[in-house]
Amino acid sequence: MKKHTLLGFFTLAIALLLSLLPMASQAQCVMCKTQVEAARAEKDDYDVTGLNKGILYMMSIPYVLMGAVGYFWYRRTHPKTAKA
Repeated sequence: MKKHTLLGFFTLAIALLLSLLPMASQAQCVMCKTQVEAARAEKDDYDVTGLNKGILYMMSIPYVLMGAVGYFWYRRTHPKTAKA
């Protein structure tokens, strides 16, 4: 019973933390948009491919880290069984 209570606590804590993330991500999008608009006003031929690659890089890192942690956690909790 104690294990379920601890799991519930961590689930609630993660849900609360994830509910705060959209506010931070909206602020970042506004900052990126402002920077691109300001740069386009200065130059007519502004290339945004670097900005797009940077956003994709920052977006992919958490997924890679979560996948690696999940893989190692799974391998640790489900060891291979030896076949005779």
